[in-house]
Amino acid sequence: MSVSHHCIRCLSYKTRNLGAIVSTGVLLIKLQKRYAHTRHSLEEFPHRDTYSFNSQLASYVRNGDIQATWSLFCHMHCSCCHLDAYTFTPVLSACSALPGTRHGKQVHGLMIKIGVDTGTITKTALMNMYSKYGCLDDSVRAFKEIELKDVVTWNALISSFFRHGLAEKALDVFATMRRERVPLSEFTLCSVLKACSSLKAFRLGKQIHGLVVVFGRDLVILSTALVDFYSDMECISEALKVFSSLNSMVDNVMRNSLIRGCIKNRKYKEAFSIMSKMRPNVVALTSALGACSENSDLWIGKQIHCVTIRFGFTDDTQLCNVMLDMYAKCGKILSARTLFDGISQKCVVSWTSMIDAYGNHGYGLEALELFKLMEVKGNGVMPNSVTFLAILSACGHCGLVEEGQKCFKLMRDKYDLELHQEHYACFIDALGRAGQIDEAWYVFDDMIKNGTRPTAVIWTALLNACSLNQDIARGEFAAKHLLKFEPDKPGNYVLLSNFYATVGRWDSVNNLRDIMRKKGLAKEIGSSRVTQRSGKWEPGILKF
Repeated sequence: MSVSHHCIRCLSYKTRNLGAIVSTGVLLIKLQKRYAHTRHSLEEFPHRDTYSFNSQLASYVRNGDIQATWSLFCHMHCSCCHLDAYTFTPVLSACSALPGTRHGKQVHGLMIKIGVDTGTITKTALMNMYSKYGCLDDSVRAFKEIELKDVVTWNALISSFFRHGLAEKALDVFATMRRERVPLSEFTLCSVLKACSSLKAFRLGKQIHGLVVVFGRDLVILSTALVDFYSDMECISEALKVFSSLNSMVDNVMRNSLIRGCIKNRKYKEAFSIMSKMRPNVVALTSALGACSENSDLWIGKQIHCVTIRFGFTDDTQLCNVMLDMYAKCGKILSARTLFDGISQKCVVSWTSMIDAYGNHGYGLEALELFKLMEVKGNGVMPNSVTFLAILSACGHCGLVEEGQKCFKLMRDKYDLELHQEHYACFIDALGRAGQIDEAWYVFDDMIKNGTRPTAVIWTALLNACSLNQDIARGEFAAKHLLKFEPDKPGNYVLLSNFYATVGRWDSVNNLRDIMRKKGLAKEIGSSRVTQRSGKWEPGILKF
């Protein structure tokens, strides 16, 4: 079935009254009130044309003003203004940032009805929107329906696969582009380098670097991607060579990337040497703190916190969010809460990060209390799907099944958010831990009825639940489907082996071990790491 036919089935409104879409969501009701002045100001212009409106829509999207984009689009439609492909391109981009998938699908339906859904530009915008919704199949289907594919279209397909964790398929698309002699853009090469980083494909990444040099591509644009690639490959010396080769063309974006790479690879002197030659900026400090979080490096994280205070960056919400995450991942939950309380303008990321921090440290009740506080005193900040994933995980790991069930229902009934596979998997896991195996399978059946197709994450949660409750028959059913999705993932065989060991099926355990040996699969070795300050103190290591 084509994307177009799929969309027509989803239409539940009269396209002559797009305002009906707005009335269906809590966020969009507030949107019309907040941006009523947008419509009034536009009515003051005696000569309004589609080009002017489209320019304004594009401007709103560039500035990240999603609410104003939607308000203006509703005004244009209700005013019977002519809508063309350049109208829908920014609107589809805005839809991907709105809660749920309904609005984007309804806009797609409107495009089909007025006949502007067939061009390369609009199809590419649809690809991006469906990809961001998590609807990869619809994104790929839209790509196949494009007759004249350009490099932007191919780039969108690469991004779609990479966004869904399918780096190998992203590289397959790149190989197809090479075979069909599609011109490569800087964005193509940047995306491919990211895929190489994800797969730890060092040799292929080096070949892409060679393409950049041979084709004479703009190294200033690609250098940041190359620095990120070599940093991820733990080849920081190569990243430093790329940085040094540009001489005076180096900008703060590249410096920020290299600083993060150096800290990630524990090359602190090199990182701070670069930082000392530039005025600290929010992006550089955010990148450095992100690396500290990955390494659980509290000592360096505290030094960066001091720099943040010294240069007056404590009012930056995004920076404080990353710092909060750093303290949480380093086990300093009280420091994280103190920092959270000090954020003057908390956004949804702030609330979600703190809820997730409590959940990860086993403070389920505190996470739940903070979630309730967010609903009451969030100053208009509403929980999103990630927030609910954090609170469901917190409830599941702390045995708060009833509270988790309330949050599960709240997500759909009050906030009109779409339940994704991760939410179902989290709730199934919570029910399994609580011994409610029948309820877990009931949630699975409900998921199927709602049109959500199970993936490996769902089957993993079900298998784990069956293992905990010694449900042999349904456990084997889940295992069969899990191995169909990921037949070469060692962790799946280990999980299934533990399941059989739990129920005393040692012959099956031995058979699984034989299969792993034949396939050359090995269990990933667990490890733990603690970062300590060296005995020799280096005064003023971070100097500005």
